Amino acid sequence: MGGGSMAQQAVRRARRAKSKNRSLWRGLLVSIAVTAGAVVLFAVILGLTDISDGMIRIVNQLIKAGAIFVGVWAAVSRGEDSAIRKGALLGLLYMGGGVLLYALLTRQPFTWIGFLIDLMMGIAAGGLSGMVLGSKVK
Repeated sequence: MGGGSMAQQAVRRARRAKSKNRSLWRGLLVSIAVTAGAVVLFAVILGLTDISDGMIRIVNQLIKAGAIFVGVWAAVSRGEDSAIRKGALLGLLYMGGGVLLYALLTRQPFTWIGFLIDLMMGIAAGGLSGMVLGSKVK
């Protein structure tokens, strides 16, 4: 029986799971860092120009989508089987945490519909990023 004992196989599975979780958290931290940098840069641009509210909303959505893409890029290996799932989970965690943090910091009213829409956007952006990045051959 190749592959070792059941205990050895369990240890290998646990190590693989730990490594996958580590890459997910690394990707999430990269997403947060990208967001922070992009928001600071956008704040400087806003201070120098007169941009409409509609354009600000669009740029904010692009910042979030870009941050999720870069985070998935940091978390997913090329050819990884679980790339779509990992990307969707990263998008969910990023958007869920971001929306809750924004609501707490700004003390704006929290709407479940808006929260669910943001979560769906995060899942979609992360899943699509995982699909694109994970499909690349090693």
